[in-house]
Amino acid sequence: MQESFATTLIHGGIDGDPRTGAVSVPIYQTSTYRQQGLGENSGYEYSRTGNPTRESLEKLIAELEGGKAGFAFGSGMAAITAVLSLFHSGDRVIISSNVYGGTFRVLDKVFKNFGLAYEIVDTSNLPLLESKITDGVRALMIESPANPLLTVTDLAAASEIAHRHGLKVIVDNTFMTPYLQRPLTLGADIVVHSATKYLGGHSDLVAGLAVAKDAETAERLAFIQNSTGGVLGPFDSWLLIRGIKTLSVRMDRHLENAAFLADFLRRHDGVTKVYYPGFRDFPGYEIQKKQASGAGAMISFVLSDRYDIRRFFRGVKLVALAESLGGVESLVCHPASMTHASIPREIRQKVGIVDNLVRLSVGIEDKQDIADDLAQAFEQSTR
Repeated sequence: MQESFATTLIHGGIDGDPRTGAVSVPIYQTSTYRQQGLGENSGYEYSRTGNPTRESLEKLIAELEGGKAGFAFGSGMAAITAVLSLFHSGDRVIISSNVYGGTFRVLDKVFKNFGLAYEIVDTSNLPLLESKITDGVRALMIESPANPLLTVTDLAAASEIAHRHGLKVIVDNTFMTPYLQRPLTLGADIVVHSATKYLGGHSDLVAGLAVAKDAETAERLAFIQNSTGGVLGPFDSWLLIRGIKTLSVRMDRHLENAAFLADFLRRHDGVTKVYYPGFRDFPGYEIQKKQASGAGAMISFVLSDRYDIRRFFRGVKLVALAESLGGVESLVCHPASMTHASIPREIRQKVGIVDNLVRLSVGIEDKQDIADDLAQAFEQSTR
């Protein structure tokens, strides 16, 4: 019997504990394992190399994304760092124009020191993307929808272009999760997640995941994970498995609330522009509809000059001013000074990350309560 995706979220990977019958994967809180003799062990030697709880999570995310193997890391940036470590000095990576600031920072401030270069490109513009693939470009790294302007890239078309030129395609699927979008089925070679966000879902852990589509890439990532050691611990692996089990019911509520809040914001005179892939007139709407089964629950909007942005952020009560996203609680942030502060101002302005841009992660509270809180924050921030 072919089970539904919502069922796979609960029973995928390693389901329970076959030794004891426990329905929840145990937390193997151990650093090392007794060996029977030289070269004889039960499959585990040291928890950096392998841990049963982490292995359960890694098998689960590989199954959910439709990949060959999954890898769990101590943060989303640790996952991205491991993936970028696949490349060499002299290689170049193309990244989406409004990519997460941490991705830009690690390329600009860390990997550049080792000769790995990057170029920022509007990956939604396919002819422009292809024109930027020159000698030395070895990878295309896409966020779709991108953070924070929700720019949509046609993943299948971009992957086809990249593969024609021999590039690896890496997709950050944090905003969508495999519940809404599966990049490997659309042509990507590697998927990464900040699992801190929707996969964990409760703002109580920090984790990163990567999934490789083919065996060769999986083998290389496994070597990098073990060699560099940025692995996720057993307890956080267990928390993440638990969070993933409720992903479908949480995401359905996130989607419902986001559609309601996007419409509320679009009608409010304190907002001059709303970025939300669920609007029919949003650039990329048709592509988003084709490659994903929902618009997601992230909304960005530009606050009118008639409103004071500092007073707006001080005015929210139910909605928290905080970094991160994807938890059950609604959060707002100021990309220019928070998530994307590491990107130079001239680049932020050029791509549209203006100083009065607000990013809203819509939680699963009562949607009217969220709207009422935003409404009173608008009222308090009128100049």
